[in-house]
Amino acid sequence: MDEAARELNWHKVAEIDELPNGRVKSISVASKQVALVHFDGQYAAMDNRCPHQGGPLGEGSIETGIDGKCWLRCPWHGWDFHPLTGKPPGGHEDSGQDMYVVEVREDGIYMGLPQEPERARTISDVMVETMGNWGVKRVFGMVGHSNLGLADALRLQESKGKLSYIGIRHEGAASFACSGYAKLTDKPAACMTIAGPGATNLMTGLWDAKVDRAPVLALTGQVNVQVFGPGAFQEIDLASAFEAVSRFSQTVLHTSNHAELMTLALKNAIVERDVAHLIFPDDVQTLPAGDARASGPHGRLATPMISPDKEIMQKAVEMIATAKRPIIIAGYGARAAMGDVVGLAEKLRAPVLTTFKAKGQIPDDHPNAAGVLGRSGTPIASWFMNECDLIIAFGSSFSNHTGIESSKPIIQVDFERMALGKFHAVTLPVWGEIGVTAKLMSEQIADQISAQNQLQELAERWRGWRDEKAGRVRDDLGNGISSAAVFDALTRTAPADAIIAVDVGNNTYSFGRYFECKRQSVLMSGYLGSIGFSFPAAMGAWAATQDFDDYKGRKVLSVSGDGGFGQYMMEFTTAVKYGMDITHVLLNNAELGKISKEQRAGEWPVWQTALHNPGFAAYARLCGGKGVRVTDAGNLETVLAEAIAEPGPALVEIMTDVDLV
Repeated sequence: MDEAARELNWHKVAEIDELPNGRVKSISVASKQVALVHFDGQYAAMDNRCPHQGGPLGEGSIETGIDGKCWLRCPWHGWDFHPLTGKPPGGHEDSGQDMYVVEVREDGIYMGLPQEPERARTISDVMVETMGNWGVKRVFGMVGHSNLGLADALRLQESKGKLSYIGIRHEGAASFACSGYAKLTDKPAACMTIAGPGATNLMTGLWDAKVDRAPVLALTGQVNVQVFGPGAFQEIDLASAFEAVSRFSQTVLHTSNHAELMTLALKNAIVERDVAHLIFPDDVQTLPAGDARASGPHGRLATPMISPDKEIMQKAVEMIATAKRPIIIAGYGARAAMGDVVGLAEKLRAPVLTTFKAKGQIPDDHPNAAGVLGRSGTPIASWFMNECDLIIAFGSSFSNHTGIESSKPIIQVDFERMALGKFHAVTLPVWGEIGVTAKLMSEQIADQISAQNQLQELAERWRGWRDEKAGRVRDDLGNGISSAAVFDALTRTAPADAIIAVDVGNNTYSFGRYFECKRQSVLMSGYLGSIGFSFPAAMGAWAATQDFDDYKGRKVLSVSGDGGFGQYMMEFTTAVKYGMDITHVLLNNAELGKISKEQRAGEWPVWQTALHNPGFAAYARLCGGKGVRVTDAGNLETVLAEAIAEPGPALVEIMTDVDLV
């Protein structure tokens, strides 16, 4: 072996008899893709990429041309190359393919490669480093042909421990996972896709995040800049497609200030609590970055602690101080300020009602808790709203689903000015950060307030409702387990600090009505109300338990009907792959039960709501997780407890009665 050959890195690429004479195949050697050729008793190795459009020469064939010579023919468009020299017959790329040294040894075919140069830093590296500086710890996505440069930048940062990547089975699950992650933590995760169908598959999850004000970063591949417009393969106008769903959407170009572009995207996501979107053309992703530096949040963010106007506060305090039966309604927007909201309620000895989206923000066993108000709620909350003489609403959107009585005197507090009096006039709109405002109210209310002590009445209402629920738990029509029984058992077995992602359908209404929260965090598709949300969102929540100390060790549960789980059921394999500690509780009634109910209520015939289901528990086992089927209500607590104790993905399939919701 000569000195030049000694300096090469040698790799065994085939056995002696592995590749027949007259054949070619693709091989991966280190980071290179190579076409290995056996022709005329000799071996050769050349760059696998055809210079025309990148076709894989190793998937081609050696054929006789019209000139009578044998040529290695590219399988895509028929470009020809000499099998041993890589030279073309003429007319294009006269320099031919890059060739590599091959040796035939006793134990096989070897190929020599020179030392690889250090990987050049790209603009994708700069932008991904900027993501890390802004605190992005998690990316959900699917690697594909139009995002490979970006994917390699993510790979490099993951290898350095700067972020973690989860490969999903459907891009819609990636955006739902990001939404669930953000709803739990108020911090953005990123979802990455290819151009065209990969990008459009993100839309539902992104809309879910947008309408519920959850920060999400979407990263989509795109075709090369040079072919924008004519309609290249998988090209769609992504800028227009994402215009409505994103607060910030820009294409990354050769001339962009790349670090600043990522900084603006993340600032918009975080400050506006919205979706930010960046489009990465394929050829831009791998451009050299030179000495460009990553950016970050230093000096770019201000405190969000907005104090209300003093005159407005005085009016609010006067209204509260003179009210006899005030109630507090806490919405999802109050989730970070519940300590101050509950502190005000305790001073007033008033009940705290929550919207459905805010379920769990005050434990149901707290003396001031009155449960959920509205269609998914309890008769306790409805009673106190009907009997009150003042509503103090914190962070509530006043949706029709909640049904806050507009004829009552209302003080509405929100950090978003457009949310104040959005659907109808309120007595006193107060613009301020919710925790700051609630604390000021507590401090400024005189000790001699007029409010009655409503807590004993509240406790009595709870006793009556719990007696009613106990009767419903025992209901049995012989067609399956009642929802009341399911959520009674789950109330007893769910860890007090569990994170629970809830889907859409009758299971959701029943969860809101029957499940009693302790310190659990509840995630749901609020304003969008998208079926299929819960399991991908649970994946996002699980990722948050790995990324943030505040959530470490907390169990993640997911609750859905059979219709909801069927939308993204392949993601159970994702959970198995990454060892996600998620327990999914599936209510199987073989029907889109909520829709059947609505058809009956509207005096429509029940039509096309029946479902043909697999055995979901068996499916979970086939995927490599735990799967258990429950047909007897007496076994619920035992089975749920065992599934929750499982350290990996588990699915409890409960056969339920569609009429007992």
